[in-house]
Amino acid sequence: MAGLNVSRTALRRAMAQPTVSRTWTQTAAKASAARTYATASKSLKDTFADGLPEKIEQIKTLRKGYGDKVLGEVTLDQVYGGARGIKSLVWEGSVLDSEEGIRFRGKTIPECQELLPKAPGGQEPLPEGLFWLLLTGEVPSEQQVRDLSAEWAARSEVPSFVTELIDRCPNDLHPMAQFSLAITALEHESSFSKAYAKGMKKTEYWQHTFEDSMDLIAKLPTIAARIYRNVFKDGKVAATQKDKDYSWNLANQLGFADNKDFVELMRLYLTIHSDHEGGNVSAHTTHLVGSALSSPMLSLAAGLNGLAGPLHGLANQEVLNWLLEFKKSVGSDLSDENIKKALWDTLNSGRVVPGYGHAVLRKTDPRYVSQREFALKHLPDDPMFKLVSQVYKVAPGVLTEHGKTKNPYPNVDAHSGVLLQYYGLTEQSFYTVLFGVSRAIGVLPQLIIDRAVGAPIERPKSYSTEALAKLVGAKL
Repeated sequence: MAGLNVSRTALRRAMAQPTVSRTWTQTAAKASAARTYATASKSLKDTFADGLPEKIEQIKTLRKGYGDKVLGEVTLDQVYGGARGIKSLVWEGSVLDSEEGIRFRGKTIPECQELLPKAPGGQEPLPEGLFWLLLTGEVPSEQQVRDLSAEWAARSEVPSFVTELIDRCPNDLHPMAQFSLAITALEHESSFSKAYAKGMKKTEYWQHTFEDSMDLIAKLPTIAARIYRNVFKDGKVAATQKDKDYSWNLANQLGFADNKDFVELMRLYLTIHSDHEGGNVSAHTTHLVGSALSSPMLSLAAGLNGLAGPLHGLANQEVLNWLLEFKKSVGSDLSDENIKKALWDTLNSGRVVPGYGHAVLRKTDPRYVSQREFALKHLPDDPMFKLVSQVYKVAPGVLTEHGKTKNPYPNVDAHSGVLLQYYGLTEQSFYTVLFGVSRAIGVLPQLIIDRAVGAPIERPKSYSTEALAKLVGAKL
């Protein structure tokens, strides 16, 4: 029993608490007993549970003492402009600063690259470590990350009916639609939905949300790889190797694990694409649907449907398509003058320069910088990378002169496709699925936190145009 994820001590402690039902404790013990890996370190679930009382007390204290404080005013432009900049969401995992970029639990991407555990001999952080950090606020130990890798591998088996569902999809159905469909179908396995149907205490919501989230994340590489192998390859998917980390297994199931640099890229990619605070479409949608007590399966599927849009995650596919087209127009002449002319041709034709600009950022996206540094280290002479570098050098000046872009600098989408195609993953329509695997690692921790602290259903007030005109004293 010493090797189980839920120890005897933890079980006795849980059974002594009136807020945790004996049925739940027995379920957790049974689930843990099914896992064969061993660990002497504190589990992710126990780490989160130990910090939960303090977090709940923090929220109570904040609301009691400062609940009537005004955080800012809302303008009519913000209401009609997609709620940009309105301070109205709680998102614990990350905060996005317009100048500094993203911080995960207060840590920058370079700090995460330095502090988070890596695979033996690896250089990039493991996304397992970021998931731990986002959920608990703590940097995990190497052993805790190894244990989490093992737990996700142990949970990775995809039900046969989901596999059959994917196999029955037509190959011309977009990979993101197949991905969302498969995740929605996993609702059949939802611990949260089954427990809610039987009746459970609110204090147990987070525990079942945790179990569903862990199961979901564990199964995503196999689901994603099956879609990829069905649509673009021979339909054969390698089994999850229980002694390997999450990113290695994803690379292996896609068919690229023989290249250790691609595995490193997956570790970096899954880490930096995971979370970008709570206001983006995929994060907000997952949070919103979850606030209605929909299961993590249904909530994540909804968020991924938002990620599939061309103004969100689909942009990484569109950027590479644009770069390939742009390369044809500039040919082998990558001089500043030729790149500048081609950029102006793009803008003067009424099109935008994809991958440049961001709703919040007003500087180069740190996620772009981390990918650029990876490319400088691993593929400095790649022709597409050289093109991307030249566009990066010239585009900000052109966009500034053009005057219609608030942020003339590149975002994460401006670079990711070039890295993937260099290693042979050239199927652009699949790129957003990889983004979706990563985004699950970022949004599901907040879903667990939402249920743990008792976050309510989200229901902002809406007005008609006539009603808004009346509010501001305008006559239509």
